[in-house]
Amino acid sequence: MIEEQARDRLNWAGNHLYAAEAIEHPTTLTELQRAVEGGTRVSALGSRHSFNDIADSPGTLVSLDVMDPAVSVDPEALTVTVGAGVRYGVLAEHLQRGGYALHNLASLPHISIGGAIATATHGSGDRNGNLATAVVGLEIVTASGDVLTVTQGDDDFDGMVVGLGALGVVHRVTLRIEPTFEVRQDVFTDVPWDAVLADYDAATSAAYSVSLFTDWTGGTIGQAWLKSRVDSGTAVPTDFFGGRPAEAALHPVPGVAADHCTQQLGVAGPWSDRLAHFRLAFTPSNGEELQTEYLVGREHAVAAIEAVRALAPRITPLLQVSEIRSMAADGLWLSNNYQRAGIGLHFTWKPAQPEVEALLPEIEAALAPFAMRPHWGKLFTADAARLAPLYPRFDDFRALAARMDPEGKFRNAFLDRTVFGATA
Repeated sequence: MIEEQARDRLNWAGNHLYAAEAIEHPTTLTELQRAVEGGTRVSALGSRHSFNDIADSPGTLVSLDVMDPAVSVDPEALTVTVGAGVRYGVLAEHLQRGGYALHNLASLPHISIGGAIATATHGSGDRNGNLATAVVGLEIVTASGDVLTVTQGDDDFDGMVVGLGALGVVHRVTLRIEPTFEVRQDVFTDVPWDAVLADYDAATSAAYSVSLFTDWTGGTIGQAWLKSRVDSGTAVPTDFFGGRPAEAALHPVPGVAADHCTQQLGVAGPWSDRLAHFRLAFTPSNGEELQTEYLVGREHAVAAIEAVRALAPRITPLLQVSEIRSMAADGLWLSNNYQRAGIGLHFTWKPAQPEVEALLPEIEAALAPFAMRPHWGKLFTADAARLAPLYPRFDDFRALAARMDPEGKFRNAFLDRTVFGATA
């Protein structure tokens, strides 16, 4: 990992040193506009939770972390407008105090809204779209420094939401909200693989959100985390496919104390304190992990899981834990779930980047028959030539970026490699 003295220029995991000449922290929209207009190459920097160079720039990075969040709820439209640099956990607490909720949260509430949306970051749940599917409006500072306001239904809106930072700096976001609700979280251990894979749809639909944690070895899944809405009227299973209810709170990584995890053991409470796996008051695993995730279509779930299980002897020695989640289809051009419901095969690795990067091509080859789409913010090796066939609107997005940023102000090495590179 990169040396400690460079920590202020590192990402979350400490595996990427930002190459930008400067990091700007504008406090007002005017300052942000000046930074964007005056820069030759610019990228937005969120909560630094990407594990690759998607948020880097050869010029200037702009972070919205000190801008006024200016949270504004419209109770009639059931929307909230908020600064893109705000962390989800902070917004969740604000909404809960007002009696409102988001439809879902990612594992970590520490991530910024703008960064999570731009990379199609998600939570879990068969009927839950990723976090970007809640977006109904964007305010984008374009390459000229002007502010472009777009709303759901506008031309190209579905191409702008998961924008990978290629279209401008998202300044404010409007999200769909709903009345608050309560969630209980139940964890089961030693769930037999055979039972889950025999009826995978029943397993993932057993709660509002289901996460399966595994190290891929043996005949049982390590843990199953079920997050159930209290208002659904659905009974929580007592054994979950042969698994046993946990007798104490657990961390997803075996042997790690559960102090930083959200409330378990079936104790109901606000969505804002249950839908994420970890509590906002603590920062788990900072600098102690790497991450990769591949998403495949729902119809390939069992085959894809079996393909990864076959690689267990190669995967497990480098692994902290894997998580398997499900999510609904959407219509956002570069979403990993564009036009298909899917599952995510997530890998939290030990901080051994050379060994992990040497293994990724094997995993990608094993999942290639299932049209796997890598999470944009995590480690993967696929380039534009391999990704273009997986996204029906890939060329449309490239054309949209060319119209909005003809001089390539928001281009960087990541985008050149994965989006704007040769596709034939």
